[in-house]
Amino acid sequence: MRLPPLPGEQWTEEERAALAVLLPEHLINPRGAGNALATLVRHPRLTRRFLPFSGYVMMRSTLPPRLRELAVLRIARLRGCAYEWTEHVKIAADAGLSAEEIEAAGRGEAAGEPESAVLRAVAELDGDSTLSDATWAALGEHLDERQLIDLVFTVGTYGMLAMAFNTFGVEPDEPAQPA
Repeated sequence: MRLPPLPGEQWTEEERAALAVLLPEHLINPRGAGNALATLVRHPRLTRRFLPFSGYVMMRSTLPPRLRELAVLRIARLRGCAYEWTEHVKIAADAGLSAEEIEAAGRGEAAGEPESAVLRAVAELDGDSTLSDATWAALGEHLDERQLIDLVFTVGTYGMLAMAFNTFGVEPDEPAQPA
């Protein structure tokens, strides 16, 4: 681990304010924030500006949650990001993906459309930083203009986060213990 999560005793108001743009007050601590945010907050100015955008991609984009999670899972697997994969397996299950669909997404496989087109798009964006005309057309049969834009930004955002998490050595969060 190159950059461990910032220990709680080192958090100042600047770190707390950076996380307050996304997290409720009771989660603004190292355990509540999780390893990723507790690591990113080492640069509070960047974190404070990045989290609203990242929050949009994760929670408010026009992309249906199921398709968003397929894209995130695929880019996590392509980039070898254990943190993203582990966290988004849980989120994908909440979005209605079965364990089989989750594992297939990691391999770039899906049973039908638009899921297959989304997975092709992730591979193309990751490899070539663009989409082929055929993939764009296939996506366009199922997604509107804003959803297409959100898909590209989702892949780009999670690809960038995978790069950061892998470089910093961010480890998957420990499962919450029952009270």
